[in-house]
Amino acid sequence: MKIVIAGAGEVGNHLAKMLGGGDHDLTVIDTDIKLLEDVSSVADAITVEGDCSSFSVLKKAAVRKADLFIAVNHDENLNVLSAILAKQLGAKKSIARVDNKEYLEPNNKEIFIDMGIDYLFYPEQIAAREVITLLGQSSTTEYVDFSGGRLSLVGFRLDTGSPFIGKTIAEIDQSIPNVQFRIVAISRNDKTIIPNGKIQVDEDDTIYIITNRQHVRNIVDYSGKTNIEINNLMILGGSRIGMRVAADLQEEVNVKLIEYNADKAYKLAELLDNTLIINEDGRDLETMLEEGLANMDAFVAVTGRSETNILAAMIAKRMGVKKVIAEVENLNYINLAESIGIDTIINKKLITASNIFRFTMSTDVQAIRCLNDSDAEVMEFIVKPNSPATKVAVADLDFPDEAIIGGVVRGDKVFIAEGSTRIQAYDRVVVFSLPSAIGRIGRFFN
Repeated sequence: MKIVIAGAGEVGNHLAKMLGGGDHDLTVIDTDIKLLEDVSSVADAITVEGDCSSFSVLKKAAVRKADLFIAVNHDENLNVLSAILAKQLGAKKSIARVDNKEYLEPNNKEIFIDMGIDYLFYPEQIAAREVITLLGQSSTTEYVDFSGGRLSLVGFRLDTGSPFIGKTIAEIDQSIPNVQFRIVAISRNDKTIIPNGKIQVDEDDTIYIITNRQHVRNIVDYSGKTNIEINNLMILGGSRIGMRVAADLQEEVNVKLIEYNADKAYKLAELLDNTLIINEDGRDLETMLEEGLANMDAFVAVTGRSETNILAAMIAKRMGVKKVIAEVENLNYINLAESIGIDTIINKKLITASNIFRFTMSTDVQAIRCLNDSDAEVMEFIVKPNSPATKVAVADLDFPDEAIIGGVVRGDKVFIAEGSTRIQAYDRVVVFSLPSAIGRIGRFFN
């Protein structure tokens, strides 16, 4: 697939690194030669210096031959304009990052589609939704719904005392009667394992389980985790994510939002009627204690600096806050953040990658999710008639060892995949895969 990325900033660089490792013909456009050099050092890509809204630059990047044009500059107007021009010049699909949630309203989206943009995405809004979901499932580090909520992926770390520790996968399966689930992966020491029944789970492992939504609570209870009722929430950072989380939750829980910048704090106070806005430095321990950090049920750190978020989250954890979420945009810091006990990490680059990656696959992928605590992806496929997956049972599929089928949705029925499971045309299938197998999975459902 020929892919053109407009914007070589953090998101563009990460996308180039991710997509450049496949069989794609990749071109990256930016006005900043240093950013383009950074892309060249991490990905096999052609770089074009120039303005992505320029006809000559777009033609130089050969967008007329592009299967996919991705605009991920910091300037949403530049993204929208370049995506429209690319489509008009011949790109088959054109998608753009925006920073205005108004653009995503159904009637407004239709206008952009008419202008030639196939898909708009707003990473901050998606990240805010993820934070809200995780606060609702407070015992988990990852929580993703598939097929309209019929299947769920939950991930959680095994703490000291969990009854799962020391048991094999087969023993865990037998220890939870009348609950449909499948352990699809284990994250251990920065490595992701696709397990068989003989693998034993250890303390501090993060395990990923596919189940139906009704059984999530049962799985969590059996694992030794407890869901926390959140009545008091503190948010550090008046970013778009912080503001969106506060706006959505301020009617349900007591929300305090701490913002260092005075002008931004005053603006937030005008926008958020039922949120207490505090103009203070969240890195100051005495200030945080004075504002009642120790009495919070949950703490969310979403400033623009990963270091600040990690430090503040670490303080919150040590003060006894039970659910701590931090935005960590520096990918090199994610393992550090998890190693010091922060419950959940969110990262806009991975969120953006999840939203874009499905456009690069030839199979009908309804959803894809890149996980924070793992180098794996979870995908939801719609099975085509006469595809290989419909010909034999799951055990006889010769599926890659680095991937596993977790569950199947057929109409209103949900099946947790077993060796004897037979997949049918138009089933929705959720697959957990390591990067090495992603390119080989699609053919089974196509």
